[in-house]
Amino acid sequence: MATMDKVPMLAEGYERLTTDLKALREERPKIVDAIEEARAHGDLSENAEYHAAKERQGQVEAMIGDIEGKISRAQIIDPKSLSGDRIVFGSTVTLLDDHDKPVKYQIVGETEADATQGRISYSSPMARAMIGKQVEDEIEVTVPSGDKFYLVQKIEFI
Repeated sequence: MATMDKVPMLAEGYERLTTDLKALREERPKIVDAIEEARAHGDLSENAEYHAAKERQGQVEAMIGDIEGKISRAQIIDPKSLSGDRIVFGSTVTLLDDHDKPVKYQIVGETEADATQGRISYSSPMARAMIGKQVEDEIEVTVPSGDKFYLVQKIEFI
């Protein structure tokens, strides 16, 4: 049975999903046209264009279903409306690593995660280790290269 849990995300993540969904829906008629055009070429068993178009149609429909599911379960969270002294979804956290070098992360939804921009999914090991912590708390994260330790320096809701 499918779970109907809410999918937390920031407003920009929700906007990106709705934009992606619109683009995929606009692609549908083009795929149907490609299938019809490929059918017109005759024998479908050896028709590469037909098989490619049918495969793309399946991919697009699966992606549409996935995005529609996320949108229907979306719980949009505005970090600016949050406050407190503990790390939660939407928090921007500055940590100090073993060498007192600051690293900054924002905890975001799975569809918004981008480690290169310091945006990590709330379900990632790093975020799970951070959630609930306060300034001056130590965080231990097990990564493939071993255990890493961080100290929470600052928690922001921006």
